[in-house]
Amino acid sequence: MVAGLALGAYVGWQLWGTTIVSDRTHRALVDDARRAWEGDEGGSGPAGAVSTSHGTVSAIVRIPRFGDDYAIPLLEGTDDDVLAAGLGRFTDGAAPGQVGNFALAGHRVTHGEPLRDMPSLRPGDEVVVETRAWTYTYVLDTGGDDLTVPFTSTWVLDAEPVNPDGGVQPPAAAGDRLLTLTTCAELFHTDDRLVAFGHLASRERRTG
Repeated sequence: MVAGLALGAYVGWQLWGTTIVSDRTHRALVDDARRAWEGDEGGSGPAGAVSTSHGTVSAIVRIPRFGDDYAIPLLEGTDDDVLAAGLGRFTDGAAPGQVGNFALAGHRVTHGEPLRDMPSLRPGDEVVVETRAWTYTYVLDTGGDDLTVPFTSTWVLDAEPVNPDGGVQPPAAAGDRLLTLTTCAELFHTDDRLVAFGHLASRERRTG
């Protein structure tokens, strides 16, 4: 009985407790980044990246389909600590706005669940990436549940992703400034990933 209660408490913490904590962390890191960008220091790293106890925050990501109040910090790297604090950027790929593949990862369940609603994304949806100096608007070319791959399918992170099976991939017209979103394919443990591709549509100077 004690073991059952302990297991139930652990599962409850993973499903709800970590999300409550991470939601607070998301809000705090977004506020920290905005304050740094608006202050004299402008951020402590390259291109206004902000060093925090959770990692380096390089941008704030907004996805309008997920609601007007959706704002998630983007941190450098994809280790467990980073993904517990926000979205993570695969650092071998492009930075926001750069030529190449700007590839992001995020949890779909636990730790704030920033990509829980990934399957609801549709081609044409926007992903807005705000840095200290620029706001980049990416537009999705594929839907959030159009492509499921094993976690070992690293081709989705290539600078120019080409599906070896001839299926879903960025269209030729997408250009050379790409976006890739990745998350777990199911809400519970899975070795598969949902993947969505997009391209940079515009950029504008950040005004505050």
